[in-house]
Amino acid sequence: MHPIERLRYVARSSGAPAEVLVRETALALSAFRDDPAGLVTACRRIVARQPAIGPIWWLCSRVLCAVDPIREAAAAVEEIESDATSRHLAELVADSSRLVVLGWQPHVAGALARRGDLSVGVVDVLGEAGSFVDALDHRGVDAWEVPLSGLGAAVASADLFVVETSALATGGVVAVSGARAAAAVARHAGVPVWLVAGVGRVVPGRIWSHLLGLLDLVDEPWHADDELLPLDLVDDVIGPCGRASVAETLRRCDCPIAPELLRSDLGS
Repeated sequence: MHPIERLRYVARSSGAPAEVLVRETALALSAFRDDPAGLVTACRRIVARQPAIGPIWWLCSRVLCAVDPIREAAAAVEEIESDATSRHLAELVADSSRLVVLGWQPHVAGALARRGDLSVGVVDVLGEAGSFVDALDHRGVDAWEVPLSGLGAAVASADLFVVETSALATGGVVAVSGARAAAAVARHAGVPVWLVAGVGRVVPGRIWSHLLGLLDLVDEPWHADDELLPLDLVDDVIGPCGRASVAETLRRCDCPIAPELLRSDLGS
């Protein structure tokens, strides 16, 4: 694929797994090895078109802050592709648990494939439940589709509510639409809420502020695919290092701040 085509792929593939987006972005950016100005422009355009995806900010920030951007991009790809989050999640869920998730959840899929004793209800928040249930069925996982109208009842009857995030910071969590309502029901019903945050999801406060500005969740947020989940509704975070508190997870932020990505004309 031509580098420009790779950039276009990243720009329009918000539904692709973060690992795929990071790999494709890194390959596209390698074309700017001898063009520092072009590299900056490419990174700015990518984060402007994928503002909700923390690993894209993480990759582009690392690349722009590195002495050798291409080598740094390759290191980031290796790190995200060796992410142990799914393995930790599989090890930590109690035996024979009944989980509820929202839509397509990549790390949850990887975790459930390692456990034959778990069952999962998939709430159809974005029309993805059917395909996710099919994918889990092919892996031998006991899964069923839950209509959006049944979100509250499903969460209240679960042993665990698991939600993945694409980005988080001290200001909150970017999660799929419906996560806030589900987490609130879980808190009221005494059901633990686990946030799954793989490599590259934790971002610094300055990046978080720009990320929110690009997401524009203020006008008619009920139509958005993403929403903000308050951190106080999260009990534990499952990430590359295993299970941790929210505070500990935020302290492990390894995303540098590239000033070039924070200009007000981002995306131009």
